[in-house]
Amino acid sequence: MKEFMLLIHNDANSKLTFTPEREKEFLNACRVYIDTLKKSGNLVSAQPLVREGVMISGSEGHWEKAPYRESKEVIVGYYHIMASDLDHAISIAKDNPEFEYTSTARIEVRPIKVKEEVTAYVYPK
Repeated sequence: MKEFMLLIHNDANSKLTFTPEREKEFLNACRVYIDTLKKSGNLVSAQPLVREGVMISGSEGHWEKAPYRESKEVIVGYYHIMASDLDHAISIAKDNPEFEYTSTARIEVRPIKVKEEVTAYVYPK
């Protein structure tokens, strides 16, 4: 099994129009999804993210801080999962309740590097 990160992107306001009943339905669907992933041994961790935050950039001595939400789309949560390969991770992501409850959801499926690998061009000496 390999590790993957599912980054849940959605419109920051995608659930503002949910009634309390719809919100409860969505949260229950998330619980069922998480329970299913736990039982199958595919879930490492999962958490929603608060929509507010800051983006920092710079380097030592000169740091800049800006509001996180500079566009209408934000990362609203993540799932750290185990899957046999990328196609398996994608099939897990497709079952996420975000797709059923909002039309603006997108899930970024990314393999997690578990050993040191060269990820950039190495210039000869």
